[in-house]
Amino acid sequence: MAKFKNHILVCAGTGCRASQCEEIVENLKLALEQNGLNKEVQVVRTGCFGFCEKGPVVKMVPDNTFYVQVTPDDANELVLEHLIKGRKVNRLLYVNPETKEVVSDSKHMGFYKKQIRIALRNCGFINPENIDEYIARDGYSALGKVLVEKTPEEAIKIIKDSGLRGRGGGGFPTGLKWELTLKSKSEQKYVVCNADEGDPGAFMDRSILEGDPHSVLEAMAICGYCIGADTGLVYIRAEYPLAIQRLKIAIEQAREYGLLGKDIFGTGFNFDVEIRYGAGAFVCGEETALIHSMEGLRGEPTVKPPFPSVRGYKEKPTNVNNVETFANIPPIILKGGEWFSSIGTEKSKGTKVFALAGKVNNVGLIEVPMGTTLREVIFDIGGGIKGGKKFKAVQTGGPSGGCLTERHLDIPIDYDNLIASGSMMGSGGMIVMDEDDCMVSMAKFYLEFTVEESCGKCAPCRIGNKRLHEMLEKITLGKALEGDLIKLRNLANVIKDTSLCGLGQTSPNPVLSTMDNFNDEYQAHVKDGKCPAGQCKALMHYIIDSHLCVGCTLCSRVCPVDAISGERKTPHAIDTSVCIKCGACMEKCKFGAISVQ
Repeated sequence: MAKFKNHILVCAGTGCRASQCEEIVENLKLALEQNGLNKEVQVVRTGCFGFCEKGPVVKMVPDNTFYVQVTPDDANELVLEHLIKGRKVNRLLYVNPETKEVVSDSKHMGFYKKQIRIALRNCGFINPENIDEYIARDGYSALGKVLVEKTPEEAIKIIKDSGLRGRGGGGFPTGLKWELTLKSKSEQKYVVCNADEGDPGAFMDRSILEGDPHSVLEAMAICGYCIGADTGLVYIRAEYPLAIQRLKIAIEQAREYGLLGKDIFGTGFNFDVEIRYGAGAFVCGEETALIHSMEGLRGEPTVKPPFPSVRGYKEKPTNVNNVETFANIPPIILKGGEWFSSIGTEKSKGTKVFALAGKVNNVGLIEVPMGTTLREVIFDIGGGIKGGKKFKAVQTGGPSGGCLTERHLDIPIDYDNLIASGSMMGSGGMIVMDEDDCMVSMAKFYLEFTVEESCGKCAPCRIGNKRLHEMLEKITLGKALEGDLIKLRNLANVIKDTSLCGLGQTSPNPVLSTMDNFNDEYQAHVKDGKCPAGQCKALMHYIIDSHLCVGCTLCSRVCPVDAISGERKTPHAIDTSVCIKCGACMEKCKFGAISVQ
């Protein structure tokens, strides 16, 4: 890259690829060639910049100009204006939605200001398909350091000193897990990377593998040296084609450079990586179910102990960490455990990657220090609630987590605080909800997902969650009785206490947390037969205010079931027994005469 004066970085993650980033790249290259700049300026496909709401993103280096929502038609203008005339293309710059300030440098954007990118350090900066760019940013230096300078015990001590905990949801100390696997005696051991990211709305691990696959490979090799393993396995869902493609390229490049395979760095250490594919079963995010799936068996969990560190893949000691956990390893080795532990809180060190989604202005992938509050994440980084609506709740931890409310906004985010508040960290999904969201329906949505994803091995999860979902269905249909709320809570607690694995044990969390924090909504559904958020169709009734209706007939003309009657220029009426509650009439009414009760 040294021969080029300027570089144009183009986000080429899955989201931006779906928005024509490849066409942007080709048009930029064509414009550079037509203007004789193709030997001075290089176009680089990178991984995700994180600011998904504003993608596709194009960044000019070295001046750090950050262009958002770029289209293929903008490529020629970017070259002519920015590179040739030296003028920024203002219409493509980010505009702060609150201050209306135009921001050209990403360093000054609220979305990035409070972030510290460790796991995401290379995403958006390097071409993930070029090993030289990874090496230029200290890539594989950590592997060389441990192989040449450290014993396995010394390297593990660095990880233990860092306080790094598993980022897959359990939060188990990473260094301790490595140490346990090291102490397990066996001629054959395995390193497994869990890339089976199944939470709805989560895309942290996928983005790391798409944007920086070598960091995971390097970390797996370091882990292999520390625990005495020569084989690494990446278990990744087949629905991640781009991540798989870039991972394959990275493995081949690392082998070609002698960074995977036999006698790495001439130290006699052997380590190679293979890929195993998952079929998208959420339960296979649990390490024992994942291992069974890799062995060609049903993806069902088993009782622990024995833990995989003692008896895992093919009955051999196996260390399982997820993608984000591994991505933190190389910088910890290079900068030291004390550096990492200086970030975060007393019991939760370092940073955490979150997929921020839902009713928030700045949807995207973020990485913040542990201890950052939900308020900072949602309102400072996330830019507040879309459409000026009122914040209602945030679901952390996906289907295994819980709903947190306005009173939780100033709680520092870490493993212990979230659990104490009735939720959990999980792998890092964070779904924001506004005043228009029904919390009963939200709980039902997550239960429906869990019912579908249960492996069926244990009765509390297989049968209990099905019954739990049926109870929520009754509530949203207005058919529940007051006593059903007591049954709902009792059953949720039984499932939580008696299920075999983490999926079943945490599956009632969305129900219990919404019952604790939004009991009035449950009561309204059951006692009053109303959905306060107006989302449960069975409890909705469209009515026409005769004082506002002018009899224009627009509503009756768009009604698909002829539920609206009335003469022209006279107030109309809706037959609620016929109405299918599609909302077409309300959309068409120009006088605000139709409302939902």
